[in-house]
Amino acid sequence: MAGPGGRMMAGGGPDQRSLDFKGSGKRLLAQFAPQRVTMYAMLVAVFFSVALSVVGPKILGKATDLIFAGIVGRDMPEGATKEQVLDGMRASGDNGVADMLSGTDFTPGEGIDFTAVGEVLLLALGVFLAAGLLMAVATRLVNRAVNLTVYRMREDIQAKLSRLPLSYFDKRQRGEVLSRATNDIDNIGQTLQQTLGQLVNSLLTIVGVLVMMLWISPLLALVALITVPLSFVVATKVGKRSQPHFVEQWKSTGKVNAHVEEMYTGHALVKVFGRHEESAKLFAEHNDSLYEASFKAQFNSGIMQPLMFFISNLNYVLVAVVGGLRVASGTLSIGDVQAFIQYSRQFSMPLTQVASMANLVQSGVASAERIFELLDADEQEADPVPGLRPERLRGAVALEQVSFRYEEDKPLIEDLSLTVEPGHTVAIVGPTGAGKTTLVNLLMRFYEVTGGRITLDGVDVAKMSRDELRSGIGMVLQDTWLFGGTIAENIAYGASKEVTRAQIEEAARAAHADRFIRTLPDGYDTVLDDEGSGVSAGEKQLITIARAFLSDPVILVLDEATSSVDTRTEVLIQQAMARLAHGRTSFVIAHRLSTIRDADTILVMEDGAIVEQGSHAGLLASDGAYARLYKAQFAEAVAEVD
Repeated sequence: MAGPGGRMMAGGGPDQRSLDFKGSGKRLLAQFAPQRVTMYAMLVAVFFSVALSVVGPKILGKATDLIFAGIVGRDMPEGATKEQVLDGMRASGDNGVADMLSGTDFTPGEGIDFTAVGEVLLLALGVFLAAGLLMAVATRLVNRAVNLTVYRMREDIQAKLSRLPLSYFDKRQRGEVLSRATNDIDNIGQTLQQTLGQLVNSLLTIVGVLVMMLWISPLLALVALITVPLSFVVATKVGKRSQPHFVEQWKSTGKVNAHVEEMYTGHALVKVFGRHEESAKLFAEHNDSLYEASFKAQFNSGIMQPLMFFISNLNYVLVAVVGGLRVASGTLSIGDVQAFIQYSRQFSMPLTQVASMANLVQSGVASAERIFELLDADEQEADPVPGLRPERLRGAVALEQVSFRYEEDKPLIEDLSLTVEPGHTVAIVGPTGAGKTTLVNLLMRFYEVTGGRITLDGVDVAKMSRDELRSGIGMVLQDTWLFGGTIAENIAYGASKEVTRAQIEEAARAAHADRFIRTLPDGYDTVLDDEGSGVSAGEKQLITIARAFLSDPVILVLDEATSSVDTRTEVLIQQAMARLAHGRTSFVIAHRLSTIRDADTILVMEDGAIVEQGSHAGLLASDGAYARLYKAQFAEAVAEVD
């Protein structure tokens, strides 16, 4: 998008800041505040699901002990006690076997108690089934909370965009802003969906498994914990390396989208001037930057998982070796070691999951910061409450010593004063950059004056609400804007209330659009896309003029409104304007002097100041700036070009 004075601003300065991971992450989690009840319910469901899952291996370990005890006991002398059997083994020199069996609760002469084993296995089945059901409930709850939160964030973004001043969009490419409102918000939603519930589950699993491991064997628990600091160091180092690349990845995504949107919007000009190769080359550069950033981000974060798997396997080996020694010494039963090995896996798995989720979390937080940067952007000044309004809207406009500048060190308009009577037509002419369009933007409060004031029927426009001010102004720009819909719907867009088909057609006739509309296959029901395909540039302009007429404004503003129509249509529009301008104040901005000869007052602007004002005949007679413009455009045009 072109900025003030036609400058093209790319991206905007704030994107160059480094990511505040901690601050943005906390702020993202704070977005769940309205869903706190759902989140608490999710936490309860996850807590009990994890608790049941953690108890499961201990129950299965009990089943293993029952089976092993039956296998050992069936070959023992029936009627003897456990202590007698062990003493006999030691007496015969089998001290190692005796020590190992001392940790097993067997009954000599009895085989496997399949009833007891079955009961334990049924209990384990019920525990795991309940854990799975609770996790399904938790997943549903977290999905609901995430979707509602992202839904609300989209609403916040939409509301924020409507409150941002025009200067914000002047300094950024449209595609880059759209990327934040679409790609970044989608990435946040995907990240939260994939990580939030799993992250809570993993953290609770780590705590629960650690408690069970300490209960079974503090020594083995310490062995299992040896690898935790190593896992933390790996996760921290890899995270720090990959985070800047995720920030760059989403910045590059915004640049690619901005370029594609810009090239697609102006694809006709790209083709006409043979710039498609240059456009493709620039796209390739942006795409290469995106590839490099994405590859580095994914590669650096991707090595996290294999490293964590290696650490997990190292932990498994240590637990298996030490656990085997404890079984051999009779300190632990085989079932406890089996349960502990399962716990060590359960302990390592969530650590690996948390580490592997780091790339998703970092990507999501990078997008969140871009969203928060948009939400934190300076808004336009709030409307006064309650806003003032003229007793009767007549269209008297006065500019009293108005000053304005886009940049603090570059004044554009200085000490400009102007009085326009109701119903008068004011034509504003001057070279490009003289401040013609800026003057109208100030009247519409697209920008706020930096000095002086503008009044409408005696009321300072800064003390009126923007809706109240703009509801009385109809505006037609040089750049036409149509949305996807019928021609009738596009014309009716200018009305503040429901209008009839007859009123729509009347506005079209007033703008001399009715004739060409009726030649279309479906007439007023002809469907246009947002590019206005199927109608010419001049016809699109006529539709937008009809839209302005339908709004029945007190003030009409036409900024080069006839620049896209042929001479005959221009004459017809001028006649319609003369008829519709009755009782309305009209501002006409034009480079083409032929469109403003009949204006009540002509303002000639140069460098933000009014250098001349008067009627067409009077200004020609004074032989000043207007006369030079007139002669340059008509009498001396050919000579000056030569």
